[in-house]
Amino acid sequence: MKLLTAAVPCYNSAEYMHHAIDTLLSGGDCMEIIVVNDGSKDDTEKIGLEYQERYPDIVRVISQENGGHGEAVNTGLANANGLYFKVLDSDDWVNEKALQEVIAKLKELIADGNSPDLFLVNYVYEKVGAKRKKVINYKGALPRDEVFTWDDMMHFRIDQNILMHSTIYRTKLLKDCGIKLPKHTFYVDNIFVYQPLPYVKTLYYMDANLYRYFIGREDQSVNEKVMVGRVDQQIRVTKIMIESHDLMSIRSRKLRNYMIKYLSMMMAVSSVLLIKEGSDESLTKKEELWNYLKNYDKRIYKKIKSHILGRSMNLPGKFGRRVVEVGYNIARKIYGFN
Repeated sequence: MKLLTAAVPCYNSAEYMHHAIDTLLSGGDCMEIIVVNDGSKDDTEKIGLEYQERYPDIVRVISQENGGHGEAVNTGLANANGLYFKVLDSDDWVNEKALQEVIAKLKELIADGNSPDLFLVNYVYEKVGAKRKKVINYKGALPRDEVFTWDDMMHFRIDQNILMHSTIYRTKLLKDCGIKLPKHTFYVDNIFVYQPLPYVKTLYYMDANLYRYFIGREDQSVNEKVMVGRVDQQIRVTKIMIESHDLMSIRSRKLRNYMIKYLSMMMAVSSVLLIKEGSDESLTKKEELWNYLKNYDKRIYKKIKSHILGRSMNLPGKFGRRVVEVGYNIARKIYGFN
């Protein structure tokens, strides 16, 4: 069995997929790299097959009809043979030194019979034109260099959410929890991270800047204009997350509070995008989303609406909407996203 499967979803990725795969290859023979060609119309499949021919024991290419990022992740997971599973988008890359450190630590934990369900690392915003690279770490939020449980968590700052970039899940856990991402839908990485969390019993955090998250292309899914245009998909993902768990039944209070906070963020993102679009239709969709949460789980609705994010998203009138936009722009400058 391989130690770590890295799934690389690719759609028309010929221009930049080399870098992603080359950095993963630095992990050596314990890596399984699954290149998922999601119906590309360029040389993505050809490039993947060239890697497969050169590294037949490491690289595998799976081609499918276009199903979107989520379906490509589904395919990678379904075919994964590694003990652990990582997603690397084809325009991103990993730091080779950090990857080797992660692999060495995973081997050590496995040898000690202490391998965690979820291994966490830092990620770096590789934003085009930015002079300083924003590093997202979990100092002060998670214990470092030890196996721990949710009850050992500390305080998460607003920029310390656990995202796909920072997660390395035990493959069996992902398969056992039945995660299935929707087809032809963007922003499903939030479901990928969120849905398995209650199944995780043990965690490990390494303060290493592994994942390099490229951001700045105009056609990128996290570009603000693109996100506004795809807000219906953001809403769909948020509703799936609302339905995925009865949060009040989660035993660990700290995990429950963290997941409520995560859901608050998702509600806020959808609300901000709808407010920025500004049409009567979008403002109606915002009200419908909050009513959806209220009708699904009134307890969680009350908790989220009483949270500072929830309160700000529901300030009345044009003044309230302006406050939301200003707050969003300030946060974007501070934290360096999109």
